[in-house]
Amino acid sequence: MFRHRRHSEIPSLNTSSTADISFMLLIFFLVTSSMDAGKGLRRQLPPPPQDQEQVADIRQEDIMTVTLAADGRLTVGGEPVTLDGLRRQVREFAAVNPRHRVVAIDVAPDARYDDYFQLQNALVAAYRPLKCAPRVSESMDGKGGQP
Repeated sequence: MFRHRRHSEIPSLNTSSTADISFMLLIFFLVTSSMDAGKGLRRQLPPPPQDQEQVADIRQEDIMTVTLAADGRLTVGGEPVTLDGLRRQVREFAAVNPRHRVVAIDVAPDARYDDYFQLQNALVAAYRPLKCAPRVSESMDGKGGQP
């Protein structure tokens, strides 16, 4: 009368190779995906500060001030200039003594990054024939060339 029910076992899933498969998939996606490196500026950073810093005196005629306004306008010494004109002016400016000439960049805080990168690329292109790195001083005073 009483039937004894057999306790049936629930079949288990064989998961012994799950870890192997997941590692193979991970390696596959790492190898086949591309890691784009976006935009960036290639610059040599200054050496770490020493205990006794020596202040370098720079003559006013050795400084070229480039201003990037919020609307993308470039000015050199208050005069509007294009990117090609900037390259030409910087090349002429730095050709005299490139290691002692400084390009001071004044950027408006709300200027577009693309305009800033184009400005930096123009400076690097101007210094490329001189075979030396540009000496750049940057500031973001909020004026952006506006009086």
